[in-house]
Formats: sequence, C-alpha cells, structure tokens
Amino acid sequence: MAQDNQRGVVVSALAALGIVYGDLGTSPLYTFQTVVGDAGGTITREIALGSLSLIVWALIVVITFKYCVVVMRADNQGEGGILALMSLLKPPSRPGLMHGSGLLIAAGLFGAALIYGDGIITPAISVLGALEGLDVATSAFKPFILPIAVAILVILFAAQPLGTAKLGRAFGPVMLVWFAVIAAMGAVAIARSPGVLQALDPLLGLRFLLHHGFGSFTVLGGVFLALTGGEALYADMGHLGRRPVRLSWGTIVLPALLLNYAGQAAQIVRDPSLAKNSFFSEVPHWGVYPLVILATIATIIASQAIITGAFSLTRQAMQLGWMPGLIIHQTSDEEYGQIYVPLVNWTMMIATIAITVGFGSSARLAGAFGTAVSTTMLLTTILLADVMRNRWRWGWPAILSVVGILLVIDIAFFAANLLKILDGGFVPLLFGLALFVIMITWHEGVARMRASLKATAPDGDAVIAAVRDGRIPRTEGHAVFLTRGPTAVPLLVARHLTMFGALPERVVSLFVRFEATARVPASERVTVQALGEGFWYVEVRFGFVEIPNLVMALEEARRQDCRIDADRAIFFAAHDDIVPKAQRPRMFGPQRLLFALQYRNAVRTPDRFALPRDRFFELGRQIEL
Repeated sequence: MAQDNQRGVVVSALAALGIVYGDLGTSPLYTFQTVVGDAGGTITREIALGSLSLIVWALIVVITFKYCVVVMRADNQGEGGILALMSLLKPPSRPGLMHGSGLLIAAGLFGAALIYGDGIITPAISVLGALEGLDVATSAFKPFILPIAVAILVILFAAQPLGTAKLGRAFGPVMLVWFAVIAAMGAVAIARSPGVLQALDPLLGLRFLLHHGFGSFTVLGGVFLALTGGEALYADMGHLGRRPVRLSWGTIVLPALLLNYAGQAAQIVRDPSLAKNSFFSEVPHWGVYPLVILATIATIIASQAIITGAFSLTRQAMQLGWMPGLIIHQTSDEEYGQIYVPLVNWTMMIATIAITVGFGSSARLAGAFGTAVSTTMLLTTILLADVMRNRWRWGWPAILSVVGILLVIDIAFFAANLLKILDGGFVPLLFGLALFVIMITWHEGVARMRASLKATAPDGDAVIAAVRDGRIPRTEGHAVFLTRGPTAVPLLVARHLTMFGALPERVVSLFVRFEATARVPASERVTVQALGEGFWYVEVRFGFVEIPNLVMALEEARRQDCRIDADRAIFFAAHDDIVPKAQRPRMFGPQRLLFALQYRNAVRTPDRFALPRDRFFELGRQIEL
C-alpha cells in the first residue's frame, strides 16, 4: 500500500511539471534579457554575477521558503490560491470593506483580480520569448515572429472548448524534457566558465544592490520575472496536493532553473554581446531551431496552465459570491478541474492578442509583466499574517520574524516594478482594477437585493395559517421555489399566489448557500425544515469548488421526509429587474447600473444548477435598489 502511495506521489509530481510549473519553467526565456534592458542595454561581469546571485536567492527564499514551505500550508481543504487564502481570514466584525478585516478581504479580491492581468500577459510574453529565438538563427524570420505568435495564441484560445483532459496527460513528460534540456544547456555553459558559481554567495547580490544604488534597484524588476509563477504554484496546488508540488520543485524544477540561469550568466561573462538573447546563445547554431520548437511547446503548456487557472478562479469567485454566474462547461468526466468558461476565454484572448500586437516583443512586454504579480505576492504576504495569527495561533514574535523578512523582499520587488508603470505596467493594473470594481459591485448589489427582499417578504406564519384555514386553494402537483435568501416563505410564493390564486399541494422553498470552505461533507449538504401543511424549507450547502446539483440535493431532502418528487416538480425562480428606489436609493447610481447590467447578463438559473428546462418557469418582478 505504501509503495502504491509513493508511486502515486511520483506520478503526480510528474504531472505537476505541466500543470504547475509552466510559468516558472519558461521564465528563463526572457528574464536575463529583461535584466540587460534594465541595466541600460549593456551588461558587465559584475552586473551579470550580481543579478544571478539575486535570482538564485530569490528563487530559494520566495519560491522555496515562502510558497512551498509557508504559504502552501494555508490551504482550504487542499485548495490554494489567493481566494482560498482570503476565505481563511477572520470574518469582518461589521459589513463593508473599508475597515479591519474588510480591508484584508478587499486586498484579497484585488490580488485575485490581478491574477487575470497576469493571465493575459503570460501567454503573450512566453510565446514571443520562445519565437524570438528564431532571430538568433537568422534575421530572415524577424518580420514573421509577431504574426506567428498571434496565430499560435488564437489557436490556443480557440481550442479551449475542446478541453485538455487527454492532451494534459502529455504535459508532464514534455515539461520533463524541457527541464532536462535547459539544465543540460546550463551545465555545459557553466563547465566553460565555472567562475559564475561564486554567485551562490548571497552576499554578492547584496553588495551589488548596495554599491550600485538606484541602478541595481531598477535591475530588481528584471530579476523578479524569475518568480512570476509563484502565485500560480499556490493556486494550482489543489489539483495535485502539497507533496507532489514540493517534490517536483525540489528535485527537478529548482535545480534545472538554477543551472540554466547560471549558464546564461556564464555566456554573458564570456561574451557580453550575447546578452540580448542569452538563453538561445547557450546552444550551437544547429540546435536553435529544435530549441525554438521545444520552447514554443513549453510556453503553450505554460499558457494553458494560466488559462485553466483563470477558469478555476472564476468558478471560485462565483461561488463565493464575488462574481455573477457565468456559463461553465465541464470538459472532462474524470477531472474536476477541466472546465471551460466562454466569456473569460474570449475576453482573455482579445486582451492577450491586443497587448501582443501593441507591445510587439517580449522585451517591451516585460515592463508590463511584473507589476500585477508583484502586487499579488505582496498582498498574499499581508493576508498570510492574518492567517498566522487567527488560524494558526502563532505568536507575534514568530509572525514578525517570518512576515518581516518576506515583506522586505516583497516590497522591494513591488517598488522596483512600480518604476515600470509607464512602460506598460499600467495595463494589468487597470485590467485588475476593472475586475475588482465588478467584483465588489456584484457582492454589494446581491447583499442589498437580499436586504430588500427580506424587508418585503410575506409573513410565513400567516401564509401557512391561510392554507390551514382553506383561504388559499391547493392544486395537484409539486413546486420548488428557488429563493435568493434564507427565507422559509419567500416573496416568490406571494408572487405565485398573486398570479395564479393557488398553491400546489407540496411546496419547497429552496435556498442554495455557498460556503467559504472548499467542500461540504455529504452528511451536512441538505437541511430540511418542515413548516406544515405540505410546506418545507430546504437549505443546500456547497463548497466553493463543488458543482451544484439541486436534483440530487432534493433526492437527499426526500430521504429526510421532505415529500417532494424532483422528477415531477415544477421549478420556479424570479426574473428580476433592478430599478432605482424613488426615495433614498440603496446604491449609488453608476454602481446600480453596473450591477443591473451584470445581473441581467448573468447565467440563467437552469443553466447554473442543471435544472430541467421543460419544468422551469420564471416569474417577473422589480427590485428597488
């Protein structure tokens, strides 16, 4: 049994190479190239070795210590990512995002929104970085690099509806080849200039920062690109678990990256003219074309991982109540994480192609890349401090010793990337800010809408009493009313009475609650409350990574003596129009318009909950906000 378990960990560790480490693994394509640009276009031995020392120790401290050792402990039932981390925070003491824990939640939301900004840049910079290797072989390909990159990106996004369940099985072995190749490239270059190994001394990087002042500070922005897959590592942890992800990093990914970065530094030290594309200069001329092909495949895998991550993040945000319902397709019967979100896919495709054409090269895109990720990493550290205190019950000395070190590093990288705002860093920040506004508007709108519905809900006891006294006629049949709040007799029932003048003989008010935990145990899924006279209130709970299935939930309710037949029942939901309140509106005008637009275009109830369309009806009503 132990041997089988060990084999499973190894297999998962191989899969992690493709699912988790695509972004980190393809960073060598453009990191040193960006460092050269940040250094003013020329690079000396001192800059090359100082930058290498910073890269080496940034990978060890930030990725190994911060993410693999510390942050990955902050999981929500095995699920990672900044939204999962946010769900572990201490709940706010009062509504709103502008105080105490509310500010931390706002920070988490903004960090999540910025991941989408990372998602539109990663495919662009990775594919361009791979194809630019053609320019090393011959300048004849230079005019075609951008069109080829755009074509690859279009095919990548257009293929998303097909799913990657079968193709994904090949991602791990392909990335294993990639890491083996870049490790071998680096080892050969180091053998020619073994002096670069002195960069393993962390004091070399610190002296470089201290002696070169502002110039070395700007180089930090390029160094940071070696870390840009750290958040993806944490977010994708739920697919495979901590052990395989850590095993892959320690045994394959980190050694390969260290060897390759050291090899690039060795090439630059030997011949500074190679600095403009030090990655592809590590191989002889005949090896450039095969390496470009392998690099392109690796970047497609890295892009696929970030796109899938955006889909998963969207589902989490939806079910935690921060985004409107969107159409989601499950593309695999075997793998839960294989989903497709059309709106997110096509929006990301348009944005990615726009910035690919707009920036035109990986060097120019590098200025836009680091700002979003460095901001998210800083916010992750801030949220982690709250989890350490309120979840793990750490004392302040332990928290300050760990978080203090991480904050110094995160703030340094964050500040260095702020220098690139005008060079394109504003693009992912504006994209993330727009999504942040959408998220908080949706959450506030739903909360205010529920408050409005609660204030106008009928007196449940009075309705039951009227049924008991025969004042409300009953008709044959079963009805399920989907309510937007935990109300036993919702406004929707009153609306049905107004329209039809009667109620079916068996009535269920059904409320779906999405919890801040990844999964809800089956034994706690359904709660039934008998109201009498053929009325039941059923509350169904799902975790933020679970697929809601209301028909199965009603079957469980039936086993709890709720005598409703889901195969015969008619499902009723509200078709709401959001209108301004005549006096003292509940929402600011533009915010209300944005919420109304989101609400009107959100996925319809039968699509989100897989309800039978031939037995589903919507009742119109207006809600004043």
